[in-house]
Amino acid sequence: MTPKKISPATVALHADGAFRTDHAVSPPICQSVTYLADDAHDFAHKAVEPHNSEFYGRHGNPTATRLARVIADLEGAESGMILSSGMGAMTTTILSIVSQGDHIVAQDSHYSATTNFLQKFMTRYGVDTTYVDQTRPQAFAEAIRPNTKLILIETPVNPLTALTDLHAVSRIARAADVLTICDNTFASPINQRPIDFGIDLVVHSATKYIGGHHDLLAGAVVGSREHLERIWGTTMDLGPVGAPFDAWLALRGLRTLKARIDLHNANAGKIAKFLKEHSSVGEVYYPGLTSHPQHDLARRQMTGFGGMLTFDLTGGYDVGLRFVANLRLCLNAASLGGVETLVVQPAVMFRARLTDMQIKAQGVTPGMIRMSVGIEDSDDLIADLDQALRQS
Repeated sequence: MTPKKISPATVALHADGAFRTDHAVSPPICQSVTYLADDAHDFAHKAVEPHNSEFYGRHGNPTATRLARVIADLEGAESGMILSSGMGAMTTTILSIVSQGDHIVAQDSHYSATTNFLQKFMTRYGVDTTYVDQTRPQAFAEAIRPNTKLILIETPVNPLTALTDLHAVSRIARAADVLTICDNTFASPINQRPIDFGIDLVVHSATKYIGGHHDLLAGAVVGSREHLERIWGTTMDLGPVGAPFDAWLALRGLRTLKARIDLHNANAGKIAKFLKEHSSVGEVYYPGLTSHPQHDLARRQMTGFGGMLTFDLTGGYDVGLRFVANLRLCLNAASLGGVETLVVQPAVMFRARLTDMQIKAQGVTPGMIRMSVGIEDSDDLIADLDQALRQS
């Protein structure tokens, strides 16, 4: 008889059972930076062993290792690692794969800090990037060169919730012997598992849905043990290690991940439908709507449509400013994926990192609003949106 597949809700609670050696039900925090060796031979072995969490803090930490195990299991990966932030995870992973003279294929639209890293840092060190339309898988194949080492994707992506066909891109990459990285932050491992579709490495800003409470900064990368040992080596050189306390907070947040994501999904779906029918709202971008141009793809590769949505206010920039100012429950703050609903106006926020041309290229309009839907009562959130729309 084939064993029953364990639910993600159960994995999040019990995947780290092997670490429960001190009879504590709640994981303890291990704050020590250095550890005793049994003898000289043991010391020498631990000094070079990848992911050794009981030698020195830069090599690993027991609490972070425990968190990495749960995230890896949720994603269906062999191994994982915790880093200091989502960008710490992304940049360290990229730097573990490419060298001077190599080539990257990336989407036109990525998290703005990822775009900045590719355009400002990687070009400085002789790594070229070609940007393609993520909605057209063949564009990735057309962009591959003999020196291409990496395809970088993110799905769904900020701010228009465009999707990348994971299975199609992974097949293209494998045929060309090119590695793939997917930023899975927006979806979370509850709604989407890129490794199931052939992606090599998955990166998360654990600050977002994994932590879920706007109270930690951490990143994660998962994949094969071979790839993770390579990334560990880069981490040893660069030092972007995750903090034990943040790892402990993220581990606690993971315990309720499935329950929270179910609420994020349900609330965002209701709000997207409300906004779609409102006279002050133009386009609504949410993969769960049948009007989304890639809704069929979302149904194929996602088990839920997430808590992120974007909509256009027909009145433009000033109406957007008034709308955000008139909200009472929805908070005007950066970040996403937490229990509280957060709202930003991308045309305002992106100017800090991107040029006007880059903002326009990402499809951002003056009256666009991005919403990270929390787990409040959906009727209360809709009432807040309605009153703000009426006053704007």
